[in-house]
Amino acid sequence: MKSEKIILLAVAIIFMLFESCAITPESSKVSKFNIEKDLLLVQFDCKTDVDDLHTVAALMTILSDPNFSKINYHAVAGTYGIQEGLYVPPNDLFKLAFGDNWTDAHENLESAVQKVKTKIKVTLENQGNIWIAEAGQSDFTAELIKAIQIDLPKIKISERIHVVQHSEWNEQSAAPESLEFVKNQADYYKIPDGNAVGNGTPGFRSADYTYWKDKIKNPKLIEIWQLAIDVSNQYNGKEGRYLNEAIAAGGLDFSDLSEVCWILGVEDIKDAEHFFNLYGI
Repeated sequence: MKSEKIILLAVAIIFMLFESCAITPESSKVSKFNIEKDLLLVQFDCKTDVDDLHTVAALMTILSDPNFSKINYHAVAGTYGIQEGLYVPPNDLFKLAFGDNWTDAHENLESAVQKVKTKIKVTLENQGNIWIAEAGQSDFTAELIKAIQIDLPKIKISERIHVVQHSEWNEQSAAPESLEFVKNQADYYKIPDGNAVGNGTPGFRSADYTYWKDKIKNPKLIEIWQLAIDVSNQYNGKEGRYLNEAIAAGGLDFSDLSEVCWILGVEDIKDAEHFFNLYGI
């Protein structure tokens, strides 16, 4: 009887030790963005959905928050893949929102790769990591990684360059070899789609939410949002471009921002209304 008690006690102690050492969901999470050292790249395809334009405005809204205002970021336009359809010209909006802090890959792909590569190298050499939010396809990312591998062959790409994608359509619209290369070389994350609510990431596509003006008080942000909405209305569904029904109904679609929210650790935002309640300034 005594020996049985000893065995039961030993089993209980082993179980307690196992529980204390177990990896919890929280402890197993990826180490995300380091505001002091890392670079956030937000890459917009702008072809052919106009939701990227709303995402630009939403990006500047969250980056205006004191918690994120010191982030080192850079935007890239024209990072599309093999999809058909016309480009949505975003230059006026990008200039208003980002000033000189953006690159035009649509105008000159090779030049854009070299320019962004220089920014990446500075961060990597200063022991920071790269976080790429793909509001588009992986084709541009693949070219960036190839350029980095040539210049910095000792850098462990799989540990230092993190790529986040939320859209299956974006994956399907990338050149297959580019997507496969990025998945094999980088630290690649496919997160739940930002067009839907309640799937683990914010759902930022809403035909009904139209109250952003009641929340945004910053004059510059109001100007950015208004231009984003005006340009998106100008090109939405025109000349064979994709018709975004939420935007056509007068609502908002900044679904690509779900990737940025995941990178910054605020993926528990529910929807557009919740976003503006949090970051309307």
